[in-house]
Amino acid sequence: MRSLLPALLLTLLPGAAALALQVTGLKNPAGFIVDPATGNYFISNENGGPNVRDNNGFITRLDETGKLAKLKFIEGGTGGVTLHSPKGMAILDKTLFVSDIDRVRRFDLATGRPLGEIDLSAFKVDFLTGLAADGAGLLYIADTGADTILKVDTRRGSKPAVFVKDAALAGPHGLAVNPATGALVVVSWTEGKILEIAKDGAIKVLFANSFFNARFGNLAGVDFDAYGNMYVSDFSQGKVIRIDPDFRIQTIAEFLTTPAGLAIDRKNHLILIPYLSGNAAEMNGLGRERKK
Repeated sequence: MRSLLPALLLTLLPGAAALALQVTGLKNPAGFIVDPATGNYFISNENGGPNVRDNNGFITRLDETGKLAKLKFIEGGTGGVTLHSPKGMAILDKTLFVSDIDRVRRFDLATGRPLGEIDLSAFKVDFLTGLAADGAGLLYIADTGADTILKVDTRRGSKPAVFVKDAALAGPHGLAVNPATGALVVVSWTEGKILEIAKDGAIKVLFANSFFNARFGNLAGVDFDAYGNMYVSDFSQGKVIRIDPDFRIQTIAEFLTTPAGLAIDRKNHLILIPYLSGNAAEMNGLGRERKK
């Protein structure tokens, strides 16, 4: 696997931490997140086709230094776990939520013990991908195939509800809550859009391809750093794009091998990227703002 990420990030962001760590031996990794409370990292591995119900998906855990703690921390078919093709992940309190084709499964963050799943039986779920938490108990769930985003208030035990359902979502894939505004940001798999969803469900198009300017391909992941910069992974074009708060776009890495659901470790200023067909993942230093 060829990666230009460390060199480009360190060049573009002076003062970046000299960290570039690669995790190998994975199986079709689709998501990569950090637990801000413990500093541990989790990588979801499809281990096969994206919608194959083979119960061999698994979650890898890394310690706070990025060292492999357990390749199969959570494993389908072991210890009462059902896990087919895990993709998006989100952490709320001490629970790890994982999207798995048409289910959102729950696991104990410390032990990996299965805790059941969110009841989505009231909906015609098609193909679940990204998850995002707002830090106050709300969980957002992207259904790429149904052009739908669901939400559930996990702390109040409320039932899931449709947050927004609209063809304009164009295959919503990656989700992130903007820490500065609380708005949900969505990247589109089908049309390469970047959208912002207000708390009332209103859709605002931030970026969209046009006939004359097909800027983005299949967008897979999105997240924000501590300074309000947005990072987006373009799966089909093999790129990572940085968009600053003034909406200036910069390609910070290219020629990557199928970058999937990226995330940002805001505490340690790291970007986390899984490479789906590369069977590997990377952590790279983003650097800190220079003090004035």
